[in-house]
Amino acid sequence: MSNQGFSVEYVSSGECCSPLIREPLSVDRSADFARMFKALGDPVRLRLLSLVASHEGGEACVCDISPQFDLSQPTISHHLKVLRESGLLDCERRGTWVYYWVVPEALQQLSTVLNAADPASDGAALVTA
Repeated sequence: MSNQGFSVEYVSSGECCSPLIREPLSVDRSADFARMFKALGDPVRLRLLSLVASHEGGEACVCDISPQFDLSQPTISHHLKVLRESGLLDCERRGTWVYYWVVPEALQQLSTVLNAADPASDGAALVTA
């Protein structure tokens, strides 16, 4: 995943302008976002992310989250690997267990790119399909 920061510009009205509507995404940024959104497109992975994020202390051992699913340990590990490779989770091995936590910057990037300015405030129109 690219380590480029996502700047947020303020327009004259004081409203924040999302990178998505300010200018077209670059090829690299599009690929980064697609990986993250694809990872979140699976209900198990979305739930795993939620369980890790909401766990006490902001990190969870795989042993704490695995019992929440009717899936095998290798399947859980695969889903956690996809979340890690997409940049949404990070982890650390402690003894025989692996602890996971959410990468706040990744969630902020997703939030920023989707945060569209209020169309009424600056005359911008949002296109919906």
